[in-house]
Amino acid sequence: MNPLQKIGAFTAALAAAFGTAYGVGTAFGPVGQETPTAAHTASHSPEPAKKPPAGDLLPAGLQVSQDGYSLDLETTAVPAGKRSTLRFVVRDADGDPVTRYRAAHGKQLHLILASRELTTYRHLHPVRAADGTWSTPVDLPAAGGYRVFADFVPAAETEGLTLGSDLTVTGPYRASEPPAPAATTTVDGYTVALKGTLTAGGESDLAFTVRRDGRPVTDLEPYLGAYGHLVALRSGDLAYLHVHPHEEAVGDATSGPEVSFAATAPSTGTYRLFLDFKVDGTVRTAAFTVRTGTQAAPEADPGTHEEETPHGH
Repeated sequence: MNPLQKIGAFTAALAAAFGTAYGVGTAFGPVGQETPTAAHTASHSPEPAKKPPAGDLLPAGLQVSQDGYSLDLETTAVPAGKRSTLRFVVRDADGDPVTRYRAAHGKQLHLILASRELTTYRHLHPVRAADGTWSTPVDLPAAGGYRVFADFVPAAETEGLTLGSDLTVTGPYRASEPPAPAATTTVDGYTVALKGTLTAGGESDLAFTVRRDGRPVTDLEPYLGAYGHLVALRSGDLAYLHVHPHEEAVGDATSGPEVSFAATAPSTGTYRLFLDFKVDGTVRTAAFTVRTGTQAAPEADPGTHEEETPHGH
């Protein structure tokens, strides 16, 4: 092989080597350049999750995306103790805002906010703009981590979804814990007693009796299609329990003093129950701490705080 032929063969081999290296680099990305993680991507533009196979369902509220729908929280932080506006969008599998919903319990969407310690709770009904953006004023008293739950039924579906996302409330933080389990609690002069035991892995019957000045309250007004609305959250991850009332409200008729529900607890543990009830046009919230398999002693709940009374019902 003459010198020119040798140079030509070397050049061809060198080109082939560089071509292979470029292909490998393209496949795996440049050295030192990070590939965005799923969590990072979701924080900016949530990707709708595919529907999980039957038998592999998580408790509600633990996912930001489920069954092709995503909760896109546009407001990720608000200051403690100041009135702010919380905005969010529910997106479909194509990333487009959902603008049509089915009414459930009298509303197109229910928004629940709860602090990680489960000492602050809000049940709100935001307003939706024509472009699909939901907004609501919020005033949260304490700094820390919060969970936002959007409970809704898209018009294209027959089953409801509860999606969750994290919210930061800024300001000086002071750790707190929910009150100890007790079978009674008092809010605005109303005493509410809980009867029933939350059972892990199955459905339980929970009954609440409302009294004022020792007398049964028999004029509970309809609220969201029933005589009470119950939200149950699991301490730790804030899993959102499936709860439904035994009695639906009939027209404007009042009822009481008892309102009962069926609740399904996915596991053993500690749960926080928030009962909304309406009397004289005002909605109040009675909060309870319960543990699965345990009936709390009937003593007053010393941890009932003013901030647990909901705003924006």
